[in-house]
Parts: sequence; structure tokens; C-alpha cells
Amino acid sequence: MGDRPAPEPRPGWTTVNVKAASLNHHDLWSLRGVGLPEDKLPMILGCDAAGVDEDGKEVVLHSVIGQTGHGVGPDEPRSILTERYQGTFAEQVAVPTWNVLPKPKELSFEEAACLPTAWLTAYRMLFTNAGVRPGDSVLVQGAGGGVATAAIVLGKAAGLRVFATSRDEAKRKRAVELGAVEALESGARLPQRVDAVIETVGAATWSHSVKSLRPGGTLVISGATSGDRPSHAELTRIFFLELKVVGSTMGSKDELEDLLSFCAATGVRPVIDEVLPLDRAREGFERLESGDQFGKIVLVNP
Repeated sequence: MGDRPAPEPRPGWTTVNVKAASLNHHDLWSLRGVGLPEDKLPMILGCDAAGVDEDGKEVVLHSVIGQTGHGVGPDEPRSILTERYQGTFAEQVAVPTWNVLPKPKELSFEEAACLPTAWLTAYRMLFTNAGVRPGDSVLVQGAGGGVATAAIVLGKAAGLRVFATSRDEAKRKRAVELGAVEALESGARLPQRVDAVIETVGAATWSHSVKSLRPGGTLVISGATSGDRPSHAELTRIFFLELKVVGSTMGSKDELEDLLSFCAATGVRPVIDEVLPLDRAREGFERLESGDQFGKIVLVNP
């Protein structure tokens, strides 16, 4: 915790007064030095936020900078906030004006701040990269994490048959309350093979994910919290059953607009584990690292 200079005005950028910001595993990886070289320090962490812009409008931030060249050089590769630019765990944050979206009045600042990373990632995994339709079946590995929780809620709302796994009995029970038809222990045999798997756990669940797919099914992976080197890659099963493995990272601004509209129209709301004042951010990081949370941890400015 400490004081940093306020963002300086620059052409094509907007300064937002942050009302709420949510934690992601991306922030934990940044703390460990992954993707954040020493020459970028000091760096304010946080890539998700909702707040009020310079005109007094309630807004949500799209966290991917440089996706279109707006506000940055045309040759700059895309990055997530805090990889190159100061983040949202502060009173103010500056982003390209293109990255600012209107916050639906139906959503609180805390709810809106949960959407741009974990919930957008889950939305893209399900509806863009898995290509599932109402009535299809989906396995969500590791119920309790931000992306996994979002996938359960969004899948239920979209008419999917959702199965979930967790090592924790309380998290399995909560997954069913959120809309999973069944929640099983990690690695347990499913009642049926599924059309798609939403995979964020990585090495610990990889083999189970591949074995849970029907022939021609799709495994979508957006993270590897348990490591990225499974002991068995299941290559024979992948080619023999013509399975698809699709990588997925974040989502587009258009998809975030669609997600915001979907939540506003359907009543779907992000699952929030805990809301903390910004000066207790360390507690939030410790809870996220322990894996005890169910849903999102949100930091708020008074």
C-alpha cells in the first residue's frame, strides 16, 4: 500500500474514478513476477474495474489494451492491464477511451467489476470457442474459481446441462445451488460424456477432462492453476475420437458488451465471495491464493 502519482492526461485516454475492482489469478501471477518484468515496476495491480468517468458517467473497463490500436501505437501487441499499464487497485486508473463501456443501471459497481476478466473469459469459452447450444452438456472443472463459477451460472442461464467438479464438498453443494445438474468429486466418472469441457485447472484435471468428452467434443482451456504439464497428454484419445482442444484468453470488447446486456436482461449476476475495502487488499490476495473462495473477491473505494 502506498501513494502513487495520479494518472496524467493523455490524448485518446480517459481517467476513471474507481468504485470497485475485482481480483483475478492474473494478479497473483503478477505478484510472482510472471509477465511483469522488473523494468515495469512499480506497478499498481488490478485489471478489472467499474467506476465513474470524467463526465460523471457510470462505466465498466475492458481490460485488454492495444487490441485495436486505439490509444496506443498501431504495432503494440495486446496486453492485459498491469502488464504494461498501471492497474485498477487504486483511486483512479487511466485507460484508452475505446476501453470504456457504459455500466448497465441494473448492475452494481461491485457486480460490474467482476465481469471484464473471469466472466468475460467464461462467456467466450462457452459461446464462442466451445460453440455450445441450448440443450448441450458441459463439464466445468474446479467449481469455486471465478471463471468456473461464471461458466456454471452462464451455462444454466443459456439452457445447458452443466456438470461440475470440486475436491471440496461445500463447493460441490454450492455449484448445484447455482445451477449444475450434478457436482462430483474431482476425477469422478460423469453420468454421461459431455459436448464440451471448460478447463481452467490444468495438469490436475487434464486427463479427466479429455476422458469426459464425447467423440468430436471440444475442450476449451483458459488457465492452468495446477500447472501446465499434465503427466498424460491423452494424445491417442484426442486424435482417435477427433476431439478439439481450443485455447481461450479473455474476450473482445463486443463480447463484453454482449455479456453486460445478457446480465442486465436476464437477471444473471456475478457470484461475489467477499467485498473488502481497498486497504484490506492483502486479505483478499491471501484468500484467493488459498483457494477457499467461491466466486469473486471485490475491492471497493469508500
